[in-house]
Amino acid sequence: MHPDLQRLTQVLRAAAHSEIMPRFHHVKSSAKADGSLVTETDAAAQASITAALTQIWPGIPLLGEEMTQHEQAQLLGTADQAIWVLDPLDGTSNYAGGYPGFAISLALVEHGQVVQGAVLDPVRNECFCARRGGGAWCNGAPIAPFAPGPRLGDCLAMVDFKRLPAARIPALFRPGGFRSQRNLGASALEWCWLAAGRFQLYLHGGQKLWDYAAGQLIADEAGVASRAYRPYGSAAAAGLDLEPRLQVAAATPALLEQWLAFIDLPFIAP
Repeated sequence: MHPDLQRLTQVLRAAAHSEIMPRFHHVKSSAKADGSLVTETDAAAQASITAALTQIWPGIPLLGEEMTQHEQAQLLGTADQAIWVLDPLDGTSNYAGGYPGFAISLALVEHGQVVQGAVLDPVRNECFCARRGGGAWCNGAPIAPFAPGPRLGDCLAMVDFKRLPAARIPALFRPGGFRSQRNLGASALEWCWLAAGRFQLYLHGGQKLWDYAAGQLIADEAGVASRAYRPYGSAAAAGLDLEPRLQVAAATPALLEQWLAFIDLPFIAP
């Protein structure tokens, strides 16, 4: 595993040890303008990671979820330089509610593409990471997706229903689809679990840059097949921006084509 990935792992583990796990089950949350939750842990973890990155890699700015949209847009607009993209606590609702499904997600963007990323699950002590062109890893061991069979009916599906049109949800349970369905509630971690072979089909209706930057790179480098679309699947999404995107992925290209046909994009906005 590349030394830079080892250093990233150390940064994330240190922040989890000092800021995230000591507050688990002991933190209050509040609602942001968009209705999502935030806790004091989000800000503390972001500050800790920012300080560590500045010391190791000075001069690289950081785009964090807990920044204003104006600040984020300014940073992302500097496409000719490197920037970090951080979600200090992916799965804040899980964390605030005591559910052990949350992670830190950190990606490095250079010239408009993600070149390396790390996602730490502090509860399970698992750090997933990848470097573009260098494969994907969990705690130093290579990972790859797994498919128990060639049909959708052989597969577990991870589906985030919250951001899908309500009228289209019943059809996802019609015959011919997945064997069973799950929803973890932490996007970066979901990408990593798909990469590690823990489920086979994925559908999420609205991920932001910090939700997918590191996790999708890890999944891509592991061998996952994926497609990104604008909300409701009306147009393909390319490049990096601050707009939400609908994500569809599968353990193999053949399963992805079946999954796309079953989902039947585009979704129609309510």
